[in-house]
Amino acid sequence: MTTPLALKHVSHGFMGNNGQWTPALRNVSLKLPRSTFTCLIGPSGCGKSTLLRIAAGLLQPDSGEVVFEGQTLKQPRRDISIVFQRDNLMPWRTVFHNIVLPLQLAGMDPDEQYDRARYWIDIAGLRGFENSYPAELSGGMAQRVAIARGLITQPDLLLLDEPFGALDALTREAMWQELLRIWQTTQSTVLMVTHSIREAILLSDRVLVMSQRPGHIIHSFNVPFGRPRLLELLTDPDFNELESQVRRSIEM
Repeated sequence: MTTPLALKHVSHGFMGNNGQWTPALRNVSLKLPRSTFTCLIGPSGCGKSTLLRIAAGLLQPDSGEVVFEGQTLKQPRRDISIVFQRDNLMPWRTVFHNIVLPLQLAGMDPDEQYDRARYWIDIAGLRGFENSYPAELSGGMAQRVAIARGLITQPDLLLLDEPFGALDALTREAMWQELLRIWQTTQSTVLMVTHSIREAILLSDRVLVMSQRPGHIIHSFNVPFGRPRLLELLTDPDFNELESQVRRSIEM
């Protein structure tokens, strides 16, 4: 299976307000098989979001290399999309005009923009809300808009940074199902940061566990459950055993 993204011995740090250097990542290497869903989990402050920004080309590592589709990644690319915990929707634009924005910035033909936006509005379950503004949407619906906007360019790589972290428990579970449904129509390669072990196992093919800062990958768990996956899987004894194994690996 080919690998669209590879991080090779990536390290990174920041200069704090006190003038001291703070290492964030140390010698991180990983490969993402094409069309797979990988979740990254670990203690707060271990560098997960920093790693995601490096994978998006938004940050350059202090050392090491990021290779995307066989080339060193030096800057953001149109075929890499990132969705953050906050939906970052433009409040003065409707659902339709938020979703279509990346295509407008790319200068796509207006008819193609319209057709693609209509398609993703349907896929994301937003039909009937095309002319609504972000302030009129629930948190879950706003995140659906953000995910549709991230996928409308048909990216080879989708990066998700705690996209459901601000949602209540019931809405979050509903969004797990929505994301699985949407992803199965695209088969983009996905790397997602989360603090939820259950979320990571339910969604992904593989769970990577990071250490305390400076973060590096200390464990990798393959998720053995077939797809499609339903919420009933959360009560499966094998699911609960894997959840316990992942939790123990973080607490070590």
